[in-house]
Amino acid sequence: MIKCHFIFDKSKKNKKIKKFFLLKNKNFNINKSNVIVVLGGDGFMLKILKKYQKYNKPFYGINTGTFGFLMNKFKNYNLQKNILKSKLITISPLSMIAKTKKNRTISAIAINEVSLFRQSRQTASLQIINQKKIIIKKLVSDGVLISTPAGSTAYNSSVNGPILSLNSKKLAITPISPFRPRSWPGKIVSSKNTIKVINLNIEKRSVSAVADNIEAKNIKNVIIKLNNKIKFNLLYDRNNSLTKKIKLEQNIRKY
Repeated sequence: MIKCHFIFDKSKKNKKIKKFFLLKNKNFNINKSNVIVVLGGDGFMLKILKKYQKYNKPFYGINTGTFGFLMNKFKNYNLQKNILKSKLITISPLSMIAKTKKNRTISAIAINEVSLFRQSRQTASLQIINQKKIIIKKLVSDGVLISTPAGSTAYNSSVNGPILSLNSKKLAITPISPFRPRSWPGKIVSSKNTIKVINLNIEKRSVSAVADNIEAKNIKNVIIKLNNKIKFNLLYDRNNSLTKKIKLEQNIRKY
């Protein structure tokens, strides 16, 4: 038997949905459950994944938000049956270690991407190192982002970054509105690599770093690496898996 623990986003829409689900399904205590069912959008799902990862249980998301790329479609179905038939996908997040101008260290994880943004009207001036090799000596831009395959269809895609296959074992480094060099398209690197981004002008060109929704301001440098010690287990309906969604996005890009 599937024992579900339900977590609902606190939106007006979800008040009615919550009543509907809890009339048909028992809400087990999280310690006695074997699946965490999340109802909301992608942002809510990212928040819940990080908060409840310590319980080491699979997550089944149901979209009641807008796009819901990380979620399953909302429909009036037999929840138990769908979870039993679902496909398990495991993903790992990025670890971000950011050092600020005042030498404060801020650590966070990112399931989608780590982004660096200019904080003022001045463009950012950044150096990017992949392992110990400088891949771009000076990038003048609005910023740069480092994306996982799962997150490559999100913000990374909107700034023309590559959409990575879920099993590619790659990370995407994508510039945000590059000014110099204009032609630099970014780079795809191994997910085994450590990436370091250095702010070349801390005093004049302040930069912030954002791991999904956690922001650190006035950054001196950021070290980013895939954290394989953390595993998120996501359940998807067989006809709507995350792998299939990414392939569909890749095909859209071809046109």
